[in-house]
Amino acid sequence: MGQVIRDTKVTLCGIEMDNPIIPASGTFGYGYEFAELYDINCLGSFSFKGTTKDPRFGNPTPRIAECTAGMINAVGLQNPGVEKVISEELPRLAKCFHKPVMANVSGFAIEDYAYTCELLDKEPQVGWLEVNISCPNVHGGGMSFGTQPEAAAAVTRAVKAVTKKPVIIKLSPNVTDIVSIAKACEEAGADGISLINTLLGMRIDLKTKKPVIANKMGGFSGAAIFPVAVRMVYQVAHAVKIPVVGMGGVTTAEDVIELMLAGATAVEVGAANLVNPFASRDIVMDLPRVMEKYGIASLSEIIGQA
Repeated sequence: MGQVIRDTKVTLCGIEMDNPIIPASGTFGYGYEFAELYDINCLGSFSFKGTTKDPRFGNPTPRIAECTAGMINAVGLQNPGVEKVISEELPRLAKCFHKPVMANVSGFAIEDYAYTCELLDKEPQVGWLEVNISCPNVHGGGMSFGTQPEAAAAVTRAVKAVTKKPVIIKLSPNVTDIVSIAKACEEAGADGISLINTLLGMRIDLKTKKPVIANKMGGFSGAAIFPVAVRMVYQVAHAVKIPVVGMGGVTTAEDVIELMLAGATAVEVGAANLVNPFASRDIVMDLPRVMEKYGIASLSEIIGQA
């Protein structure tokens, strides 16, 4: 008997990937720091740091709090702004990563999203636009765009009007009905849905009796949130006809298979990269072993099989 070839390829919004592993935005910078440690071309792709129209310094420090099986962060979208990302970060990225990259975009008004996406849409290395609608809507009283179907749909339509590349809307799990928001994005023209972003968490320092993070609350991520991710990916994947990118507490190749069974076409790895810079590479390398263990010949065939 010859060795069975394990096929790790998947196709996300019409773009073929060698494997479904994508380091999540905010945990992988613009790639070149990790490229000093290993060849990042082994990855399916990666989602670069959340990019906004204007430069952002981010939130006051401290921004990180540790938790059981996870962490809370409130970095505040620190980035140099889209013009600098295009003129400085993308050329450096292109030297070390030779595949389509996922551009993660954030904004505080619908016009911000459209402006940033329109510019990034022209960049040849950008394969997908991952539009993070978990940001507070400054014109909408600070509620995030991703908490109401109408606001989520409005951002989707605005971005689709100025772009040709696949638009994947990244949803917040801090809602009562994730399905209605995903369906609103699909109806507004989204090419994919990315979920889950961080849950909202908080820690208090017993000595000072004050919140650990200067921002009081922050995004809770890490292994502890994985079951929530599986549940939401399953719900959304069964409700929409567009592909789902799953994430939230992924730390092993087994987690990747589980999220794909729930309905994810590709899987992002977030907080694990901050604990172990080789986490995403190790998961890619371990996939064939786990596929063999569970009798999986092709990853694309197990999507949504649960």
